[in-house]
Amino acid sequence: MVSSNKPPILFHPFILLFISILSVSISSIMIKLSDTPTSVAGMYRLFISVIIMLCFTSGKMARSAEMNKKDWAIVVLSGLFLGLHFLFWMESLVYTSVASSMVILSLQPLFVMMGSYFLFKEHVNLLTVFCLIVALLGSIVIAWGDIWVSKDALIGDALSLIGTFCASVYLLAGQKVSGKINANIYSIFVFFIGGTVMLVYNLINNVSLINYASSDWIYFLLLAIIPTIFGQYIFNLLLKSIGATTVSVGIIGEPVLAIVLAYLLLGETMSLFQLLGGIITLLGMGMYFWSKSLKYNIQNK
Repeated sequence: MVSSNKPPILFHPFILLFISILSVSISSIMIKLSDTPTSVAGMYRLFISVIIMLCFTSGKMARSAEMNKKDWAIVVLSGLFLGLHFLFWMESLVYTSVASSMVILSLQPLFVMMGSYFLFKEHVNLLTVFCLIVALLGSIVIAWGDIWVSKDALIGDALSLIGTFCASVYLLAGQKVSGKINANIYSIFVFFIGGTVMLVYNLINNVSLINYASSDWIYFLLLAIIPTIFGQYIFNLLLKSIGATTVSVGIIGEPVLAIVLAYLLLGETMSLFQLLGGIITLLGMGMYFWSKSLKYNIQNK
């Protein structure tokens, strides 16, 4: 862990962003290999992350926070929406295809971009909009061969849309307080609150919390370390330096990496739509991050 709000100077923020996206992408592979309820896995994923991060967090970090009551309310709101994102997203997959959910998830940068404009007065240029459209087009191509419409699918798509909105609020709330609180402390609070939301959900639905094999607990631990600490935590760490919009654009690449990992690790086939869409998505993201990298390097000379 780090002792400041800024990313380590040895790593360019976009390198850290790639590491976090890769880590989150691995979670889809891990979930496919496990039969445990996703709501339980998500709950322990967050709670175990909190325990690990507490070992690397000092009282000095907590005392360095320059927060008022309104700021702490934003932290609570962020954690609440993180937990709701997990719940709505998981439930959407019961009704609709992963491909359809993926297309809706790709709308997250649009939500974040609009929120950033109204909350932080961030303006976007035509190049940024063009790059985002290209990346979104790639996501649509990937899912084109697997999108189907039915009553259940529409329910799933609605739940996925709500989950995507929740994830956008989570990122925007994090950016709002990123300059006032250490990323470690912030992550511990929001992960704990998000895990509590999922705990309440599991208790209401009488989902077993303890009757799991040792291999399942290892799985929970790996979920905490890889996609949460090396994924979600780094997202939180980067909010101050590159902003929620750039982080959310990077998340568009998650499905592409997940498809590649599934091909390499699980032996899943890669369709022509997935290959073509992945190339288009990476092209759009590449242009976006190239332009952002030039601007970042100029500002930090």
